[in-house]
Amino acid sequence: MPALSPLRILLILILLVSSGAFLDARPNIVVLVADDLGYAELGCQGNTDIPTPHIDSIARSGARFTDAYVTAPFCSASRAGYMTGRYQTRFGYEFNPTGAHNEDPDAGLPVSERTLGDQLTDAGYTTALIGKWHLGGTAKYHPQRRGFDTFFGFLHEGRYFVPPPYRGVTTMLRRRTLPDGTQKGRWTSRDGKTIYTAHMGYNEPDYDANNPILRSGQPIEENQYLTDALTREAVNFIDHNHDRPFFLYLSYNAVHSPLQGADRYMAKFAHIEDIHRRIFAAMLANMDDSVGKVMQKLKDLSLQKNTLVFFFADNGGPTRELTSSNAPLRGEKGQVYEGGLRVPFLMSWPDVIPASMTYSKPISTLDLFPTACSAAGAKLPKKKMDGVNILPFLTEKTDKEPHQYLFWRIGDRHALRKGEWKILRYRNKPWSLFNLKNDMGENTNLANQMPSQTAELSKLWDSENAEMIDPSWTPKRKK
Repeated sequence: MPALSPLRILLILILLVSSGAFLDARPNIVVLVADDLGYAELGCQGNTDIPTPHIDSIARSGARFTDAYVTAPFCSASRAGYMTGRYQTRFGYEFNPTGAHNEDPDAGLPVSERTLGDQLTDAGYTTALIGKWHLGGTAKYHPQRRGFDTFFGFLHEGRYFVPPPYRGVTTMLRRRTLPDGTQKGRWTSRDGKTIYTAHMGYNEPDYDANNPILRSGQPIEENQYLTDALTREAVNFIDHNHDRPFFLYLSYNAVHSPLQGADRYMAKFAHIEDIHRRIFAAMLANMDDSVGKVMQKLKDLSLQKNTLVFFFADNGGPTRELTSSNAPLRGEKGQVYEGGLRVPFLMSWPDVIPASMTYSKPISTLDLFPTACSAAGAKLPKKKMDGVNILPFLTEKTDKEPHQYLFWRIGDRHALRKGEWKILRYRNKPWSLFNLKNDMGENTNLANQMPSQTAELSKLWDSENAEMIDPSWTPKRKK
């Protein structure tokens, strides 16, 4: 066969680029985040009460991580970590703005930090955030100023799933005092569609106050159940942008409160006697079907093999509030026990990540950022990154740990994990030491029995903490 001339080679390259052949090597990236989902609430995590076949399918086609961690046991700080690939305490973002605090001018992801959206946009990706933001509610923090071409969702920590008067759902709301004047138990409306519960001892937060559903920057009226509306927008985004590499960050507010289960899902779980658990089940099944619609759209467009999909929860489940189970872990949302920090984490990229893989070395949601950038051929920011690209650990045989250790500081809640060992403390009390290999539920404190091990890990925590800065905003700070 005669050699091709340089001119002919150039023409072939031009044709390949113009046809998009080179773009096919770069995967689409879809990040699916569940809000307040417990460690044990997926079928692939052992839940037999609430089927989650569509979310489970991500694990079947890829990897399930048994020891995946967030960087904070609540929403906003956790999101600041995985959206930057850096411990949020490196840039002073440590706490969780709620309610009116969302509009404090200092309560947001610092504009000096690059988001995953920023990096992928600069790599030529079309980007969208659909759902919950919770990284600043004022103009400078708006998602479309933080690397996202498209935004549909809300800015604060939570949102009702349907507007008042809550038609088509069963709603359970927290109340300090029930309509009958008591402060214990539950009250149920005559039609059975509204339940007030006093078990938490406080009122349901005013999630919707000054927190509209936005399309770009404009408030809209959305009457569809919010999980379904977010899915509708996500599917439309994929449909409209499937001819170019895209990054979809689909951030569900399910199964975060307020508890509102759509009628068709409530009927599906009529066998669950406790209405509290039944509503939770309805919300989770609704989200699972929604994930199924996103995955089906990728399949319909023949994109599934060239799409890197992540699914994880933003923190541990708040068991008392939602019934979300973190079993067999100790603790819940807001705590640095495993139940607040260890989350379900799934990842799929057919023909790259082995199917039905279980990975048990500790990873972090910080790893989302460098992993996605590596897959996309995007540059990393020049600042120190705490996340690592975990693809080599899934595709190459290595016994190395992705992380030497994982670090947490949330006010007076401190923790560090190194290998099978973990230390934690609250309110400057002495460190507790747990061996997670033998004691996943953190039941036996070994600090007094193994003082040298405790001292070694506490010294490592102090060293890492010395690199962090003081919070730039706290919930007690006045405007």
